[in-house]
Amino acid sequence: MANEGFSKEEKTAMRERAKELKANATREEELAEVLKKIAAMDDIDRPIAERIHEIALKAAPSLNAKTWYGMQAYFKDGKVVCFFQDAGKFKTRYCTLGFQDAATIDDGEFWATSFAVLKVTPAVEKQVTALVKRSVA
Repeated sequence: MANEGFSKEEKTAMRERAKELKANATREEELAEVLKKIAAMDDIDRPIAERIHEIALKAAPSLNAKTWYGMQAYFKDGKVVCFFQDAGKFKTRYCTLGFQDAATIDDGEFWATSFAVLKVTPAVEKQVTALVKRSVA
């Protein structure tokens, strides 16, 4: 199979990132952009994204919500700690909650940095809350 290069969705994400880097937005404008992205998600992904957003900001109010490659993300000291990728973003089977290297979720010599999310149940909420709190410790 020949390498076809970047997908349409990947190219869109790169363009979104270029815009984000050029923007000189306030914290309120960044939050508004996150909420706009969430509102534009399909009916299956949107409720998950809304709950992840609420959980992240409640668990770690110091995080700054803004977009990253067009996805909702949460920053600490200018670095991405965690992000949410809706399934529709890259036409995947499930949504993903991911953590970047700025997150302090280390657990020995081997740990997960992303998690598939199909539904936010009380058990999932508890796990996400713990991970987000740990990520900024």
